[in-house]
Amino acid sequence: MRFLLFGAASSAALVQAPSAVAADSAVTLSLDEITVTSTRHNTTQWEVPASVQVIDRSAFNNNVQVNLSEGLGAVPGLQVRNRQNYAQDLQLVMRGFGARSTFGVRGIRIYVDDVPATMPDGQAQTSHLDLFSLGRVEVMNGPLSGMYGNASGGVMLAYTEEGQSPPSISTSVAFGSDGARRYGIRAQGATGAEFGVQNYSLSATHFETDGYRQHAAAKKGLANAKLGIGLQDDSTLKIIASHVDVEAQDPLGLTRAQMDQDRRQSPVAEQFNTRKTVRQSQLGLVWDKPLHGDQRLRVMGYWGQRGNRQYQSIPSAPQLSNSGHSGGVIDLQRDYGGVDARLTTALNIAGRDAMLITGLSYDRMQDQRRGYQNFIAPNDTVYGVKGALRRDESNRVTSVDPYAQGTLWLSEKWSIDASLRYSQVRFRSQDHYLANGDDSGAVRYSAWLPAAAVRWQAAENLSLYASVGRGFETPTTNELAYRPRNAAGQEQLGLNLDLKPARSSSWEVGSKWRVHEDGLLTAAWFAIDTKDDIVSAESVNGKASFRNAAKTRRTGLELSYRQSLLKHAKLELAYSYTRARFGQSAGELFSGQRLPGVPAQSAFASLLWAPAEGWQASADVQALSRIAVNDANSQYAGGFASLGLSAGYVWRLGGWQWQWFARVDNALDKKYVGSVIVNEGNSRFYEPAARRQWSSGLTATWQF
Repeated sequence: MRFLLFGAASSAALVQAPSAVAADSAVTLSLDEITVTSTRHNTTQWEVPASVQVIDRSAFNNNVQVNLSEGLGAVPGLQVRNRQNYAQDLQLVMRGFGARSTFGVRGIRIYVDDVPATMPDGQAQTSHLDLFSLGRVEVMNGPLSGMYGNASGGVMLAYTEEGQSPPSISTSVAFGSDGARRYGIRAQGATGAEFGVQNYSLSATHFETDGYRQHAAAKKGLANAKLGIGLQDDSTLKIIASHVDVEAQDPLGLTRAQMDQDRRQSPVAEQFNTRKTVRQSQLGLVWDKPLHGDQRLRVMGYWGQRGNRQYQSIPSAPQLSNSGHSGGVIDLQRDYGGVDARLTTALNIAGRDAMLITGLSYDRMQDQRRGYQNFIAPNDTVYGVKGALRRDESNRVTSVDPYAQGTLWLSEKWSIDASLRYSQVRFRSQDHYLANGDDSGAVRYSAWLPAAAVRWQAAENLSLYASVGRGFETPTTNELAYRPRNAAGQEQLGLNLDLKPARSSSWEVGSKWRVHEDGLLTAAWFAIDTKDDIVSAESVNGKASFRNAAKTRRTGLELSYRQSLLKHAKLELAYSYTRARFGQSAGELFSGQRLPGVPAQSAFASLLWAPAEGWQASADVQALSRIAVNDANSQYAGGFASLGLSAGYVWRLGGWQWQWFARVDNALDKKYVGSVIVNEGNSRFYEPAARRQWSSGLTATWQF
């Protein structure tokens, strides 16, 4: 029966990459075995009535393994842009959502080993994801992703490699252009015990770079642990712990003239000594227990702390002249946590197999946010130091979301999926700095989020589906933190509590076609209409403010093709077309203009040769069309195509397995823009991509 897919094999049935480096590098593609969990129950990629892509760790081999942008190019509809700026993280854009984010990830819900990396206000981080121990990444977009709540673009689930037998220890070093160096160590294994520790994966990495641009040096340390424990009541407990430390200079953006003059310069960043430090520790627990009959209970709980201090490029004059100015230094201390409990039940309805999942999630975070001047009076021309206090507030965000989803298999060819979630988010701010008045406030957002999909297997090698749903995206604490300047250009005091949540209606039709024996061609056409979309108002000197657009509309086409060739080769192709516009209606600001930060077209192609031992090689091309950088569409970042080449060799020596690689990115030495800062008030829109870059590394694995 189909519902047994979520049974006792819930954790073991996942796509598992062998612990040996050589075996891990071998190319395999079997559509019936590519298991996904983004639907909250184990099923195959072929059967999911949604646009779902699964990227295994082989996509990150022969790379430095620091940024998600190294391996997610083959996901249509998703652009992962490397800012060359570790103070602001990567920029992820999915179906046109997320482009407004000046740092972190917006519009996309992210989970790492089933633990949310997205806070209850919708802001996500990827800094604690260790690619050296990564097992796979699942990406699901479309209406069904609304089952995860506060997001509009989709959902991304990353999983650390499962520990397997025989146990092994791996060490790795990698070096590259601009002083890049990474060191890593990982231990993994499985004990075979019925009770106690059954599997484990432990890793630690350290990364440093001098930066492609001036004032762009960074250091990053990561430690991750995952333990699988069997309990005597037939339940299992998964423990996930992580810690990350980041120290990074912030090179900021450049104007067009500055970029044309010297794309590596950072004059404003050096003047203000802009930089950021981040420290985060997190613990997660996932308890899974089979109950009587065909039921299963799963409870996930997590808790974490995050500290963030950022020095911005804000001159002293506006800070001194405006009593409501919050200063040029952000000091943020955050405690966060939550729990998600769900019951999965296999049913038989009128002789048809069915499955029902009911659950409740609760998340909370408590921020202590302080702002300081970035100078010490009377010396107001020397920046980059913590000066007088200008802001002191406590922010609390909670979300409580009951949800239900189900699948009914009408026949071998037809199935129906449906979900319903009631999402409610509460924000409360208590102002402790009363010299300029009391800016305390509270706001509550809520929405019903229904979604439904139907799938028809029209032929043995052809699956068709259609889906429809509602989306909901609240402002984050950072988006509520600052009000846009008024018509006279003056800064307004207080929280931006007039900002409304974005509410969207979306539909999608798609197909999945098995090509030959080991190929898959997918196509998806989508349309998303959003009311009160949260868009950038402006970004000035590192301080971003936001507003609501009356209406926006996104339509597009996404294609992907994967095919195993010969015995050890794999071809991957992806193409996306996205038409993202402000609404064309009376009174709509920038009516009909492109949404900034969203390329109309993107494409990716790669060819990989990867036998388990011996020589390996790959070539990939990534291309984007031009991107508007502001609402008025008065400037654009030009389109580009970038070529990457790599070679490697895998061999055994005694009890060791060795894997060496060398890679060249932007092999044709093109000049292009890696990402943009939307609506930057000083016209510093552009974050240049690196010119030709090289990297090389060696990994050694000892199996016990």
